[in-house]
Amino acid sequence: MVPEQITFATCTTPHGEMIAAATERGVCRLLPPGIGVEELYTWAGQHLPAARLIPAEQTDRGVQQRLERYFAGDLRDFDQPLDLYGTPFQLAVWQEVCRIPYGETRSYAEVARAIGRPAAWRAVGAANAINPVCLIIPCHRVIGADGQLKGYAGDVLSRKVLLALEQGGLPSVGTGPRSRRAPRA
Repeated sequence: MVPEQITFATCTTPHGEMIAAATERGVCRLLPPGIGVEELYTWAGQHLPAARLIPAEQTDRGVQQRLERYFAGDLRDFDQPLDLYGTPFQLAVWQEVCRIPYGETRSYAEVARAIGRPAAWRAVGAANAINPVCLIIPCHRVIGADGQLKGYAGDVLSRKVLLALEQGGLPSVGTGPRSRRAPRA
């Protein structure tokens, strides 16, 4: 059996360089600006320890083009195939987060209720914090019950910027996933 391969490359965005990684089934990681390739190696060691990580000269053009369109305000839903690794609970959370419409928000408690686990709002926050493909799974759309951004995942400022972009509050600059682990609803 041939070991799994993960190819990865840098994507350019108006907010910094992101690292996109994919298996043959789809994107498995999209790291936000400021997170280095070391995080990808750590993640691969935990989830696909037999995989070979292969740097590519450039990322798959589909990922780069979708990011460019998103930051230009021309893409509302990512349709990028994904290859997600997580617990059944995490996969359910990520799938539900993908259902949050562009420019809208939901609280951690609302996501917990939507997946049938109303008391698990803190666990929803924990799953959101380890979102493997930022932007594609729009964890920036999940907020506290008080309507405020909380610091579960990513930098609060960048979440403000992304929500402002989606809500038309920023000038133009520059999804539900498919997963072999989480069926599409």
